[in-house]
Amino acid sequence: MGETLVFKRSDGRRYDELRSVKITRNFISYAEGSVLFEAGNTRVICTASVEYKVPPFIKEQGHGGWITAEYSLIPRATQTRIIRDSIRGQINGRSQEIQRLVGRSLRAVVDLEALGGLTVWMDCDVIQADGGTRTASITGAFVALHDCLSKLLTEKKIAAFPINDYVAAISVGKVNDELLLDLCFEEDKIAQVDMNIVMTGNSKFIEIQGTGEAGLFSKEEMDTMVSLGQSGIKKLIEIQMKTIGEDLIKK
Repeated sequence: MGETLVFKRSDGRRYDELRSVKITRNFISYAEGSVLFEAGNTRVICTASVEYKVPPFIKEQGHGGWITAEYSLIPRATQTRIIRDSIRGQINGRSQEIQRLVGRSLRAVVDLEALGGLTVWMDCDVIQADGGTRTASITGAFVALHDCLSKLLTEKKIAAFPINDYVAAISVGKVNDELLLDLCFEEDKIAQVDMNIVMTGNSKFIEIQGTGEAGLFSKEEMDTMVSLGQSGIKKLIEIQMKTIGEDLIKK
């Protein structure tokens, strides 16, 4: 696949180029961990809050902790106003799917036994959506979780640092027959194929979600999209490492 695109990206990026990424730590004063994660024009506030109890199914096991997530968009995160879930009276299906994905992704790199009887709530609030909000939520939430658990370790509220690897996520897709990394909204809404990939720092897959939205894709195209995703996630994890400023293994 060559560098020259038939489909011109609105921001001039190459097919394999990430949007600009910025991570601002300690964005919320009261949370045990918090970041503002920005990928292009997508902005997500990710906070980690500690609760000194666990869900009933964990309590029945008699040990371990839990990590769970909530995800939402503020009313004007998108081009038209969204009705709040509290007004609608229920969480919409998309939000439920995304928050379960965020929770699964974070739990995959954490030793839950080391959390003891704690639950960490990860809140991912999208304040501006321009595509890739679920992948931005995962990538930002990891840094917020790291900072939260680092604080608990320093305060001796946990005995050992429970994170065993990094985790990040990215979108890829097929747009006008071109395979692209990190879709913005304008690309996502016309994508023939949409795929979200979640991986660890050790290049292990946590989840791949791929759908032919308005077209089909071949095995060769799927392999190329996965490779694009791998390269993008590697760059995101490098950014996480620089942001955190230390090796997890040294904890």
